[in-house]
Amino acid sequence: MAEKALVTGSSSGIGKGAAIALAQEGYDVVIHCSKSVVAAEEVAHTIAQMGRRSMVVVADVKDLDQLNGMFDRVFSEFGPLDVLVNNAGVTGYMPFLRVTDEFFHEIMYTNLRSHYFATQRVAKNMIKNEIAGRVVTVTSVQQEIVLPEASIYGSFKAALMKMVKHQALELAPYGIRVNAVAPGTIKVDSNPITERQVQFSSRTPISRLGYPEDTAPAIVFLADKEKSAFITGTFTMVDGGQSVPCLADNTYTDRVPPPLR
Repeated sequence: MAEKALVTGSSSGIGKGAAIALAQEGYDVVIHCSKSVVAAEEVAHTIAQMGRRSMVVVADVKDLDQLNGMFDRVFSEFGPLDVLVNNAGVTGYMPFLRVTDEFFHEIMYTNLRSHYFATQRVAKNMIKNEIAGRVVTVTSVQQEIVLPEASIYGSFKAALMKMVKHQALELAPYGIRVNAVAPGTIKVDSNPITERQVQFSSRTPISRLGYPEDTAPAIVFLADKEKSAFITGTFTMVDGGQSVPCLADNTYTDRVPPPLR
């Protein structure tokens, strides 16, 4: 019987790439979205064409009632999950001196609280069904680096990684592993490239933006029951080297590589 995975925020971007890659590896996959139902159904159709089972669920993960309602439906109609990919999130930048309570809570509820309680709900179901499950949480390179106007976004991504470590510790006795993937600057579908993304890519050693195809293999690896069996409580950075140097300009990436000796 095929293992089952749910990927939050999988109608586009990193989540879409992960969902399709998991299906290619033989998983049945639940596609989640908050608004983009048509796009989510297109992803589910792609997965169905691979011969894998899929379903679409709609929920605003900031709302715990909707989050729990989503899992009620998944467990009832799709069955227990072997894998949860916590990917749903919002990106938001605002100067520290202008941050509002509304902005603070929008980022916190979506990027941190929803992941916390999604993992809790799925872990309880895994334990009930004696499943040695895996949780992969998508954080960000910004858990490690400091960027302008990212005091809220970056702080909650760092908190998310700390949360992963605590969950990994407490769930290990049940055979459940929890890890994270920390992407760098990722180009999402047909969205136009922003000036900020251009700046980031010019200061990345690999000198380009990332794509969902770049992050999917890391997510699939950490979700694998056997290949990553001895890995928990850690993260894989998929950032083109963005976290390696602290680059104030593109001096590093523009220079000619020295010859090998």
